[in-house]
Amino acid sequence: MASLDPAVASVLDTHRPNDHSDEDELLDILDDDPALDTFREQRLQQLHEEFNKAKYLRNQEHGSYTEINDEKALMDIVSTGAELCVVHFFKSDFHRCGIMNQHLEALAPLHFETRFLRINVENAPFLVTKLKVQVLPCVIAFKKGVSVDRIIGFEGLGYTEDTFSTHDLERRLLQSGSLVRPKMNASHEAASLQRYHTGSGGRGQATKDDDDDWD
Repeated sequence: MASLDPAVASVLDTHRPNDHSDEDELLDILDDDPALDTFREQRLQQLHEEFNKAKYLRNQEHGSYTEINDEKALMDIVSTGAELCVVHFFKSDFHRCGIMNQHLEALAPLHFETRFLRINVENAPFLVTKLKVQVLPCVIAFKKGVSVDRIIGFEGLGYTEDTFSTHDLERRLLQSGSLVRPKMNASHEAASLQRYHTGSGGRGQATKDDDDDWD
């Protein structure tokens, strides 16, 4: 597949297509770009194709962070339903799982090409055993049904919740190819922090057991 033109990517990432989007408006925005003269038709065609792709994926529940309660349904999505998936194995009473939820919820609407899912470990005994999920939070990235990365606790992201940002998580997932391109900016990060503070009443201290063996 041809790489996405930077100008097209910028329009798509800034004005994320959804059910209420007007393709003509996006085309007008791209058409106003003074750098468009070169390869103009190719760019307009690419925007048209990406616009339709984005709307199709959003209709398939891409662009949201979805909890799956049945592990068979999760396996179906990962194996045949979506090319790129990020799955969070969590437990609702684990503070650090809540922190991970906040970051994944911020990334999901930006990276509509990837399905963002979560499942309570108590609803996934077979997968927990098969994938050897022992420490929470556990985030596993899949590409065409094959695991390409595993984040255990906050490993490789930050030493504490105060140094772990959504941008850190995005960068890690980009390395594995489970995200298509970087999309986080300062305003996205600020919004993510605001959601976290609002949802948790401020950054509490994680307990020692938060990322220990859950069982």
